[in-house]
Amino acid sequence: MDNDNITLPADTLAILNEFLAERTQREHEEEQRMINKTGKDAHFEEDWQLSQFWYSEKTKQDIGGAVAKIVEEHNASDFRIALLSCPSLYATVKDVHEQVNIFEYDQRFAAYGTDFVHYDFNEVSADYLVEYHKCYDLIIADPPFLSEECMTKMSRIILSLQRNSASKVVFCSGEVVEPWLLACLPLHKCEFRPEHERNLGNEFVSYANFNFDHYIVNK
Repeated sequence: MDNDNITLPADTLAILNEFLAERTQREHEEEQRMINKTGKDAHFEEDWQLSQFWYSEKTKQDIGGAVAKIVEEHNASDFRIALLSCPSLYATVKDVHEQVNIFEYDQRFAAYGTDFVHYDFNEVSADYLVEYHKCYDLIIADPPFLSEECMTKMSRIILSLQRNSASKVVFCSGEVVEPWLLACLPLHKCEFRPEHERNLGNEFVSYANFNFDHYIVNK
């Protein structure tokens, strides 16, 4: 018997194709669910060419705990969080709140599905990312470069993403950017100092437009 010549009836073939399509969809949904639930940043290596440096576990937990308190305090189902250029925070923040977007230039993080937003801080047009304008209640940013140009451009994006004047902003960066940053955004330096898995030469600090230290448990 020549197995190569066996064909299935059309109705049976249709049922089989439908079953295979549904199985593929279930597998995709399960994979996406696991991504959304636990994150997979541990599988992504830092790309030094993109100036990526992952936060230490303690820093991630400190920020995650602060975010949980802020979300609980607002008690709003439509509370939205934007993470700009800090992908190592994604899994931690996602664990405490569902409505989070990770804005990243690195396309690898498209693995986070609809939570991922590709962006380039060098884009300066007024309508850039317009579909996300005035959408976020909390914005956490860690610009990739310690330059005046980067601070200026990132600040413009942050201002466009804030839902309103009450939106909270946390900005983590090297202390050397302070004059440029504070000229662009109404922030103040916090006591909280983010740490990284690797020791970096620059002194890193945090800035915010509210009392961020109040929400940090382990100061």
